[in-house]
Amino acid sequence: MSIFLSENSKVIVQGMTGSEGSKHTRRMLASGTAIVGGVTPGKGGQSADFDGRALPVFDSVADAIAQTAADVTVIFVPPKFAKSAVIEAVDAGIGLAVVITEGIPIHDSTAFWAHAQGGLTRIIGPNCPGVISPGRSNAGIIPANIAGKGRIGLVSKSGTLTYQMMYELRDIGFSTAVGIGGDPVIGTTHIDCLEAFEADPDTEAIVMIGEIGGDAEERAADFIAANLTKPVVGYVAGFTAPEGKTMGHAGAIVSGSSGTAQAKKEALEAAGVQVGKTPSETAQLLRELVGSISG
Repeated sequence: MSIFLSENSKVIVQGMTGSEGSKHTRRMLASGTAIVGGVTPGKGGQSADFDGRALPVFDSVADAIAQTAADVTVIFVPPKFAKSAVIEAVDAGIGLAVVITEGIPIHDSTAFWAHAQGGLTRIIGPNCPGVISPGRSNAGIIPANIAGKGRIGLVSKSGTLTYQMMYELRDIGFSTAVGIGGDPVIGTTHIDCLEAFEADPDTEAIVMIGEIGGDAEERAADFIAANLTKPVVGYVAGFTAPEGKTMGHAGAIVSGSSGTAQAKKEALEAAGVQVGKTPSETAQLLRELVGSISG
């Protein structure tokens, strides 16, 4: 099994005819993702060619769903249009919206996050690499060839560290890897993914990657201690970051001991999570923890 995404997922791409959308649509198709069309307002009725495969373009997400039964959208629209694109997807009732776009204003992310509450749509991102269930489907920009199918679940704030961890553990493989993004306001959280992996019978162990800033990892540690039976290993990026600074897309100023890598490490370890000092050490901890896992 997998979480959020499967071989049965029907995927559309908002912004498919743009440069980034086109490039990554081609990559997703090459990895076996069932992409059924794209959305570009004003281009409805046209088609886009991907190495000899013509995909229909629709004016709206609602039109795309009506004609293709799509249940996943991957959003590659520019930041200034992202809020309306996500709200459109939510209003159309799509099941999963993966927001790849970087640089969306926080007030826009807050607006579409609030709009989605109580609805049918799970949001992953923004500013994220997406979600991949290797060998089944790939919604986003995660390279499909760095790891195969297996029994590890991965949730990560960092796109680059998602790729590194998948490569480090490529010999074991993954049920699903989710890059949740590191912006201050995101849809799907560490806790959401941990809960889903706990319920997934084909996920045997979990890797969680966090970053300095905020308290998401501390809250995840509390959740792990109270709810998880599966083993979890962790890594927190930012041990060398100076205190009092906002670093990259970690999303929050580190104040005192709150939000530091050390504070997050201690919280996770108190919950029974083994925390590596480097991504490679974290991968080795997982390998030792689960022994030999057959994919």
